[in-house]
Amino acid sequence: MIYVVICVTSVLVASVAQLLLKKSADENSDASVVGQYMNIKVIFAYAIFFGSTLLTMYSYKGVPLSLGTIISSMEYLFVAVLSWIFLKERITVRQLIGLILIVVGVLRFSF
Repeated sequence: MIYVVICVTSVLVASVAQLLLKKSADENSDASVVGQYMNIKVIFAYAIFFGSTLLTMYSYKGVPLSLGTIISSMEYLFVAVLSWIFLKERITVRQLIGLILIVVGVLRFSF
């Protein structure tokens, strides 16, 4: 069970990293290509992604690969919800339907 918690945590950590990348892209849209990649938020986000990858690899010690990939698909939901909360992004009806289908699929194939 602890490995499942670690796997979900790694997905949440990766979602936070994606939020940082989105925030950086919004702030640096007019910067050069090098400037877009060489700022502290982007570098920190990629460091977080690396940590998330390590957590995911560790969680696979106790989580079957079939379940791990299903848990990883929840990242879409986490990113959408976190973007709605922290970045004030709208979730369209079409996106909401897609998120609901992801959750239904995760629940269906998890048990």
